[in-house]
Amino acid sequence: MRANRNRWNLPDLGLGVGLRTQHFGHVLEHRPAVDWFEIVSENFMATGGRPLQVLDQIAARYPMVMHGVSLSIGSTDALDFEYLRELKKLVARCKPVWLGDHVCWTGVAGRNNHDLLPLPYDEATLAHLVERIRVVQDFLERPLVLENPSTYVTFARSTIPEGEFLARLAEEADCALLLDVNNVYVSCRNHGWDADAYLAAIPYERVVQIHLAGHTDKGTHCIDTHTGHTIDAVWRLYAEVMRRAGTIATMVEWDQDIPEFEVVHAEVLRAREFQGAATPAAPAKAATRG
Repeated sequence: MRANRNRWNLPDLGLGVGLRTQHFGHVLEHRPAVDWFEIVSENFMATGGRPLQVLDQIAARYPMVMHGVSLSIGSTDALDFEYLRELKKLVARCKPVWLGDHVCWTGVAGRNNHDLLPLPYDEATLAHLVERIRVVQDFLERPLVLENPSTYVTFARSTIPEGEFLARLAEEADCALLLDVNNVYVSCRNHGWDADAYLAAIPYERVVQIHLAGHTDKGTHCIDTHTGHTIDAVWRLYAEVMRRAGTIATMVEWDQDIPEFEVVHAEVLRAREFQGAATPAAPAKAATRG
């Protein structure tokens, strides 16, 4: 199956695994046949000791991707340049293929809520995000890869569907996207959105990574808990993404009740079934540098 051609010609890394503390020993001892690893950036920032020692060893053997949770790109607080300097130091250390965060805010007045909080989707929010993303990208000297978070509330002031909002954000800020297919499912279930319409709005020439995960279904709503296996409905959405875009670097997030490494790895390897079964649509035309 053809690989997706993205705006920056970033590679299709294949099938990756999130690097978690529980698996450090296994990875170092067995050197599993994993295509790449994703780290949570903050777990390795402003720290020392064993985490960085392990990171150095693994980054020397595998391609790495950095994925943060505290950039707070949507906050009304000023950008935290101390945080950005620490982030840039980590980039220099582990040399990731790309790095990113989420389209959200995580705190205000200098307080970190340690959650990915939703934003209203309107013109004012779009302009606010675009300005801040451009500043961060200039500072880091590379594109940000921003993820659609799962959401549980909507805003009366929202005027732009989420898929369209992400498309305009990526174009106007000239940033990349991480499409979390599980989050598409969770948010669409929670708000009664059309998942197919959501996926149709995504500019796949700007998508460089995909997340899959398990979630908790409460009947009336879903919670993005990153626990358990990816459900069939999410795999079907993933197959649709493959049909539309071609193959894109994919990984599974598993952050609660984390099983043995082989279980997590086997989960992401299931993606091969859906990549091979999909019939790709016409290739998306990549944008050229202006």
